[in-house]
Amino acid sequence: MGPSGRNRSAALAVVLFFLVMGGLFFASVKMLSGGKGSSPAKVTAFSRDKVAVVRLGGVIIDSREVNRQLDKWSEDNSVRAIVLKINSPGGVVAPSQEIHSAVRRAMAKKPVVASMGALAASGGYYAAAPCSKIVANPGTITGSIGVIIMFSSTHELMKKIGLGATVVKSGKFKDVGSPHRPFTSEDQELIQGVVDDTYEQFVEDVAAGRKMPVDEVRKLADGRIYTGRQAHKVKLVDQIGDFEDALALAARLGGIEGKPETVEDEKDKGLLRRLMGDGMDEDYDSAISFNRLFPPPGLYFLWPAF
Repeated sequence: MGPSGRNRSAALAVVLFFLVMGGLFFASVKMLSGGKGSSPAKVTAFSRDKVAVVRLGGVIIDSREVNRQLDKWSEDNSVRAIVLKINSPGGVVAPSQEIHSAVRRAMAKKPVVASMGALAASGGYYAAAPCSKIVANPGTITGSIGVIIMFSSTHELMKKIGLGATVVKSGKFKDVGSPHRPFTSEDQELIQGVVDDTYEQFVEDVAAGRKMPVDEVRKLADGRIYTGRQAHKVKLVDQIGDFEDALALAARLGGIEGKPETVEDEKDKGLLRRLMGDGMDEDYDSAISFNRLFPPPGLYFLWPAF
């Protein structure tokens, strides 16, 4: 190789060196930003004007991941506001109440705006109720303020095929709701009392979150669903808009001027989701893990027709 060939090789090596170093630099900046950025603005490593996005999707059966993110971003000084993006028919009462409490904790430190997707009903609405503001699409399905408990009964079928169950119990209500015996009028009265008390908790928490009289909320809380536009008319929603509108509102409430930078935790997608790609329904995992026809016994803030 002559002198000119050696010079070209040296120049090529220098160019490759700077390309590699540049790539490492930008990868480091993205990692330091604390998560994946999303539109409308690029996340920078040292910005203190971020809006964090937390997603609540599918049937609510566990609050841990949503609450972890709410607690994390509420403590992060680079995040000025949080958007809770909801696409859920609700779920089990206690996890829904835990998410409600986590939203209130975050609210004590910075604004939290609920962005309702296709569905934010029952427990999904309950999670949104304490937020600073609620933004819904005009066609969002929301409302369904109420409580439901469902039992399956198999005793008639068991009788037909010659099967039975022997139960030894410490009190007459210990096996209430058991599929192995009929549901009595006393059972009905007992369970109705539990449902009514939980319903009052729902109504009171919505009234407190929305700053509405309890009696006014109770009139709206007969279990019916509303479109986003209907919910806006009865003050269950503050603004009609999409996710981008919710981001802009959160930024404004957080004191951010212009388009906000956003940050979001990267969810572990699992092997199946990775194979199917990003277009796969984000609530797929929840949908396949919840049996709609035979849900586990329990109290639900749930719209069962989802």
